[in-house]
Amino acid sequence: MSEIQTYTVTGMTCGHCVASVTEEVQEIPGVQDVSVTLESGSVTVTSAAPIDDAAVRAAVEEAGYQLA
Repeated sequence: MSEIQTYTVTGMTCGHCVASVTEEVQEIPGVQDVSVTLESGSVTVTSAAPIDDAAVRAAVEEAGYQLA
């Protein structure tokens, strides 16, 4: 059974932004899939087990953006 968590990221303005956030979040252990929607800033993370929000926040900040 997969866990799905959705976050909102602020500051993304282009496809490169989406790629950066996707790449960083995919590095979190246990993450199976990451879907980023530029227009809404929505980031949906699918994982085998719940992912710590702090890990997602750190990955988004590493990419240069903030969780809303």
